[in-house]
Amino acid sequence: MEFCDECGSMMKTENGSWICSCGFEKERDENEEGMVTTSGQEESEVVDVSDVEDQGRPTTTAQCPECDNDQAYWYMQQIRAADESETRFFVCTECDHKWREDDH
Repeated sequence: MEFCDECGSMMKTENGSWICSCGFEKERDENEEGMVTTSGQEESEVVDVSDVEDQGRPTTTAQCPECDNDQAYWYMQQIRAADESETRFFVCTECDHKWREDDH
């Protein structure tokens, strides 16, 4: 991949040259072009987190309508038009019941 020295746009190859949409052109040097690979890199240690209860989401105090537990994970998600507020979702830490609370 090559970027234009004039405008910074990504260039494409054509007939052994790098061509930019702005008109800038330069010759390809295939000896300098290389491919980056991950071979030869050390593997990192694999950590087993299968028994971890934390779902990677923050928790808050919220009353579950199913089991009356008072802790829930929460996250925000845009489910309506972009000019409307996000919807807050809760997931009970005990029974995994999911419910939502819209901002007003």
